[in-house]
Amino acid sequence: MYDRILIATDGSELAARGLQHGLRLAAALSTPVLVLTVTEPWTPAFVDAVALAADPSLQQEYRQGCVQSAEQILEAAAAQAAALGVACTTVHVPEGYPSEVIVAAAAEHGAGLVVMASHGRSGLGRVLLGSQTQAVLSHSTVPVLVVR
Repeated sequence: MYDRILIATDGSELAARGLQHGLRLAAALSTPVLVLTVTEPWTPAFVDAVALAADPSLQQEYRQGCVQSAEQILEAAAAQAAALGVACTTVHVPEGYPSEVIVAAAAEHGAGLVVMASHGRSGLGRVLLGSQTQAVLSHSTVPVLVVR
């Protein structure tokens, strides 16, 4: 049915449910998965800009923290996939905008389905950043399965 399933995750509790659902679907269909996580670029606010001027290593620390977090998220996903017997490739895209990266990765890796959570952020962060899931739904050329 699908040559590959792309599962997007940010490591949140809701994204973990999306990951589990996507992996179970992949196991049932004997389909390999690509598990993708994206870390957004540093976008300093005024306070951050002042802090950066005083200590430019803060941006490097942010990047290193993002890489470490992504490694943990993807290692856990790969372990879950292995436990279900699902062939899994993991990808971390640093400094990207999640919806754009997810749509591009689906095309680049030949995914026939994208699985993702209904949202990764809540409250004011979601209002300010908009819904990544909605953007993927609007721009994806392949079906998108949204997990709540």
